[in-house]
Amino acid sequence: MPIRVLIVDDEPIARRRLRRLLRLEDDVDVVGEVGSGREAIETIGRDRPDLVLLDVQMPDVDGFGVVEALGIEKMPPTIFVTAYNEYAVRAFDVHAIDYLLKPFDGERFKAAFQRARLHLEQVSSAEQGRRIKALLEQVLGEGAAAAAGASQPQLTAHTGGGQVPPRHRFVDRLMVKHDGRVFFVKVTDVDWFEASGNYVRIHTGKVSHLIRETMQRVESQLDPSMFVRIHRAVIVNLDRIRELQPWFAGDYVVILRDGRQLKLSRTYREHLHTRMQRLA
Repeated sequence: MPIRVLIVDDEPIARRRLRRLLRLEDDVDVVGEVGSGREAIETIGRDRPDLVLLDVQMPDVDGFGVVEALGIEKMPPTIFVTAYNEYAVRAFDVHAIDYLLKPFDGERFKAAFQRARLHLEQVSSAEQGRRIKALLEQVLGEGAAAAAGASQPQLTAHTGGGQVPPRHRFVDRLMVKHDGRVFFVKVTDVDWFEASGNYVRIHTGKVSHLIRETMQRVESQLDPSMFVRIHRAVIVNLDRIRELQPWFAGDYVVILRDGRQLKLSRTYREHLHTRMQRLA
């Protein structure tokens, strides 16, 4: 089945370019183009596209106004397309698939569209599982359906402690803005996080990136089975810890695999000890 796409942008030139890029994809059906937020709200509610390419700044209702009017739960998967990078964080807060910052090239668009394609495939697989389960409930009764449900594909998130709805899953990548570019860092590539004033510095090997976030918010988005806080200003990837060594006055330092030493605060010592025992 083709992916039914709606293009929303108040600039005709931008809409034409998006249409040209979509023609390069074999599984796409452009179901419409609209130039305003109000038209987008009406068209999405009526035609229910699979994917929306949505501009942020429009003269009547902006892109976030479209999402607010329809509601996050009813809004189709969305790729925001805009010339303004200051909206990127907000875009991912409303569960955007991706955020294309103009001007972008064909390769960047293709990567965003592939991400959307994979997302839709996962949703379709989960929906198929629910339909099969519902049919079995009608034909065979609740008991057989429950048994069958265990083998059907589910749209779940890795939480380290069970299954939760995908909107509550821990992040698997972090967005970084630098020199007008927006790119992503996989959390599995992160060695440790460090508080830096009103920012958080992400350390990945010999490279670091600065994001405007609080440690508390970063920690809330990370899988606790993978990351642990060892100081009010430091969160560490558990897989990067090589050993603990005693320091002064009963304190300890955490030695990472690359030899870096990070101070372990007494406040978080017992917590780290418990977490490492679970890994043993």
